[in-house]
Amino acid sequence: MNIFDYMQKYDYEQLVFCQDANSGLKAIICIHDTTLGPALGGTRMWPYKTEEEAIIDVLRLGRGMTYKNAAAGLNIGGGKAVIIGDPRKHKTEELFRAFGRYIQGLNGRYITAEDVGTTVADMDMIHLETDYVTGVSPAFGSSGNPSPVTAYGVYRGMKAAAKIAYGSDDLSGRVVAVQGVGNVAYNLCRHLHEEGAHLIVTDINEENVNRAVNDFGAKAVGVNEIFGVECDIFSPCALGAIINDDTIPLLKAKVIAGAANNQLKEDRHGDQIHSMGIVYAPDYVINAGGVINVADELQGYNRERALKKVETVYDNILRVFEIAERDGMASYQAADRMAEERIASVAKSRNTFLQNGKTVYHR
Repeated sequence: MNIFDYMQKYDYEQLVFCQDANSGLKAIICIHDTTLGPALGGTRMWPYKTEEEAIIDVLRLGRGMTYKNAAAGLNIGGGKAVIIGDPRKHKTEELFRAFGRYIQGLNGRYITAEDVGTTVADMDMIHLETDYVTGVSPAFGSSGNPSPVTAYGVYRGMKAAAKIAYGSDDLSGRVVAVQGVGNVAYNLCRHLHEEGAHLIVTDINEENVNRAVNDFGAKAVGVNEIFGVECDIFSPCALGAIINDDTIPLLKAKVIAGAANNQLKEDRHGDQIHSMGIVYAPDYVINAGGVINVADELQGYNRERALKKVETVYDNILRVFEIAERDGMASYQAADRMAEERIASVAKSRNTFLQNGKTVYHR
């Protein structure tokens, strides 16, 4: 790929390559957009087969965080980092401390957090070299396990989607089919059960299924059965690309609202479910509770304040559908437009200040 052509096409600001011979560190930091503030996004550790694969992934993920953070109403930009390596074999204190020094060298333009392949313990080691890291141990002022907060945001977003589809956000008596019952989805099921919803669940891990059945009276079905069950709401909380040519014809739900990332296999699938009248809550809007929560650490974490902000996922989902109706488009497109309009508005405001000769933070 021609990196500069790709960066220019999607208006990336910076791509930083980091290596440390002593620790074996090979990492890439992507800063996509800092119009709204410093870029915040997690560090993924993965055994990429090629350097190009790692570059493509960090570019894709970094741009995605710009949209997610903007749509969530946060005053932060988007970025991401990847470390090339097997998280089961290659983690060392030396590696993460070396990586932390590179983050420190960016002087606050990029703030990292956990992601696939990294943990709180890893963030603690990065924190030895820089303060530009979130998701560290609670002893350092962290918010702790993000799963319950992410789940609460999904729950709030699901209620908003139900209001669009059914005219009421009351979920009591609604049948919700939950695909995947990991940490986030288990907490989501707890909220739904407490409101009186009926749960149908599946997971490749039988222990997860049994826990939901025992704790919430959920009905268990096979992993391939979940798509076709009679339900009001289908909640993907496991794999990405789960809304596709094979699953769409099976769906009986009027609402799709879940915690999984990248739920649409292709954009055309978003258009397809839109034409079918299915209310789809765009994934990066509804599952933003986690990033909202860790972003609060930047002010000195206050859980009550963070949860209050997470509640706005409800309003953000409603806003997506206002834009979709206004502009005659599918909800996944409206989510992008909502993020882009906010970024453009702030950029315009900043440019006005600059033209008036005032000094402000600017990318």
